Amino acid sequence: MPRADQRRWAHAYLVSLLRTPGKKSVRRLAAAISDSPTAAQSLHQFVNASPWEWDLAYQELMRWAEQRLTPLSWQIDVAVLRKRGEHSCGVHRRFFPETGRSVNCQVGIGGFLVHQQGAVPVDWRLLLPGAWIRDDDRRARSRIPDDASAQGLDGHVLDLARAMSRRTRLASVPVIADLSAQSGAAALVRGLSQLGCDFAIGVPGNLPLVVGRHLNAQRHDGRSLPDVLPAGKFSDPDCCGSNETLTCYSPHGRPLRVQADLVGLPHTGPYEPPLQRTYRLLSVRGERQPRAAALWLTNMVQQRGEDVIAMVQSRTRHALRDLESDFGLQDFEGRSYPGWHHHMTLVTAAYMHSTLNMPGRQAALAS
Repeated sequence: MPRADQRRWAHAYLVSLLRTPGKKSVRRLAAAISDSPTAAQSLHQFVNASPWEWDLAYQELMRWAEQRLTPLSWQIDVAVLRKRGEHSCGVHRRFFPETGRSVNCQVGIGGFLVHQQGAVPVDWRLLLPGAWIRDDDRRARSRIPDDASAQGLDGHVLDLARAMSRRTRLASVPVIADLSAQSGAAALVRGLSQLGCDFAIGVPGNLPLVVGRHLNAQRHDGRSLPDVLPAGKFSDPDCCGSNETLTCYSPHGRPLRVQADLVGLPHTGPYEPPLQRTYRLLSVRGERQPRAAALWLTNMVQQRGEDVIAMVQSRTRHALRDLESDFGLQDFEGRSYPGWHHHMTLVTAAYMHSTLNMPGRQAALAS
């Protein structure tokens, strides 16, 4: 941050996030660090109106994390930030298939650095529905930048992968994201392939995939397979054989049966490069499940299937719960786009300090 007053208020905000139990409203944060009646207004002003670049802060946070951790992967996950009213930037009514419910919320997409003991966030994006992008009055009130556009989850995942690839000072690690309940998986796979990084993407069962030649070679009934099948069909016993069958284990020790097939993506038009990339589809089901419960598409075709399955197990859920319960992830009260990013940057810094710098935490809180 370029100014001394910005650094002073950033330190105050971070300390108050670490000190304040429960809900972290601006008033409660201010009360934790000052008796001044103007402290709450000053904190609000710093987060919502002070001009500082969160991208530079995320870059420094990633550098700090990489100095202390050995990254195993970059995992992308979604934070559902429940809201009342309709004026907070990006708020909308959204249906979540996982819960079967619609909620009024903002949707934050987080990039996490996964390490042996867990995961730490290092970057965030705010999902902006088309209604917000097309409304000039809303854009002006929320101070949404001119270059912000309506993107699906796939676009934000690709943006985060690009940003993390640009910022890292270490060798790139695989990108993990679950788009099984979203559209855009094929576009994300193509984008990550062009970016040149390793990845494993959770895909929906209706995603069209080109059948690998090995599957037709394994048919013994004289019938040929169609050239393209939905991803969910590959694990059907009546459909085709598999390239490989593995037994892996969930984080809770339950056995998983994994079928691995070599596949491709269908061409989308005459301008697509003629080279057909080869991917591996991992169809995962429990011991007593008749059909695959999860489908993962990866370009790590030379990697052991067991290693890829271990890699895609979610490491971010615990971090998200801690961010919500202890660090104010859900508690931003402002309405602006810059304010949201400022708050998320400071929440990330507080979480990272608490998680990675425990011996120095008490000294920081006492100062």
